Amino acid sequence: MTKNIGKVDKAARIVVGVILIVLGMMTNSLLGLIGIIPIVTAFLGTCPLYTLLNMNTCNDKFES
Repeated sequence: MTKNIGKVDKAARIVVGVILIVLGMMTNSLLGLIGIIPIVTAFLGTCPLYTLLNMNTCNDKFES
Protein backbone atom coordinates (compact mmCIF):
# COMPACT_ATOMS: atom_id res chain seq x y z
CA MET A 1 0.00 0.00 0.00
CA THR A 2 1.18 3.46 -0.84
CA LYS A 3 1.53 5.77 2.11
CA ASN A 4 -0.73 8.78 1.91
CA ILE A 5 -0.55 10.20 5.45
CA GLY A 6 2.06 12.83 6.28
CA LYS A 7 3.74 13.54 9.61
CA VAL A 8 1.35 16.26 10.78
CA ASP A 9 -1.69 14.22 9.74
CA LYS A 10 -0.26 11.19 11.54
CA ALA A 11 0.28 13.13 14.77
CA ALA A 12 -3.24 14.61 14.60
CA ARG A 13 -4.76 11.16 14.09
CA ILE A 14 -2.93 9.78 17.12
CA VAL A 15 -4.05 12.69 19.31
CA VAL A 16 -7.68 12.44 18.14
CA GLY A 17 -7.64 8.66 18.58
CA VAL A 18 -6.34 8.89 22.14
CA ILE A 19 -8.90 11.57 23.01
CA LEU A 20 -11.73 9.43 21.62
CA ILE A 21 -10.53 6.38 23.54
CA VAL A 22 -10.30 8.34 26.80
CA LEU A 23 -13.75 9.88 26.26
CA GLY A 24 -15.15 6.45 25.47
CA MET A 25 -13.72 5.03 28.67
CA MET A 26 -15.02 7.95 30.74
CA THR A 27 -18.54 7.73 29.33
CA ASN A 28 -18.74 3.97 28.78
CA SER A 29 -19.59 4.51 25.11
CA LEU A 30 -18.39 3.20 21.77
CA LEU A 31 -16.18 6.24 21.20
CA GLY A 32 -13.29 4.17 22.48
CA LEU A 33 -13.70 1.68 19.66
CA ILE A 34 -14.05 4.44 17.09
CA GLY A 35 -10.82 5.99 18.43
CA ILE A 36 -8.90 2.91 17.34
CA ILE A 37 -9.47 3.71 13.66
CA PRO A 38 -7.40 6.91 13.43
CA ILE A 39 -4.61 5.34 15.48
CA VAL A 40 -4.42 2.27 13.22
CA THR A 41 -4.42 4.37 10.05
CA ALA A 42 -1.70 6.59 11.53
CA PHE A 43 0.56 3.65 12.27
CA LEU A 44 -0.11 2.04 8.90
CA GLY A 45 0.58 5.34 7.15
CA THR A 46 -2.30 4.91 4.77
CA CYS A 47 -5.96 5.89 4.86
CA PRO A 48 -8.44 3.99 2.68
CA LEU A 49 -10.71 7.06 2.46
CA TYR A 50 -7.79 9.18 1.23
CA THR A 51 -7.14 6.53 -1.43
CA LEU A 52 -10.76 6.69 -2.62
CA LEU A 53 -10.68 10.49 -2.69
CA ASN A 54 -7.22 10.53 -4.31
CA MET A 55 -5.80 12.60 -1.41
CA ASN A 56 -2.25 12.59 -0.12
CA THR A 57 -0.89 14.57 2.85
CA CYS A 58 2.70 13.37 2.47
CA ASN A 59 4.80 16.47 1.85
CA ASP A 60 8.13 14.69 1.78
CA LYS A 61 9.01 12.35 -1.06
CA PHE A 62 10.82 10.16 1.50
CA GLU A 63 7.60 9.51 3.44
CA SER A 64 5.95 7.47 0.71
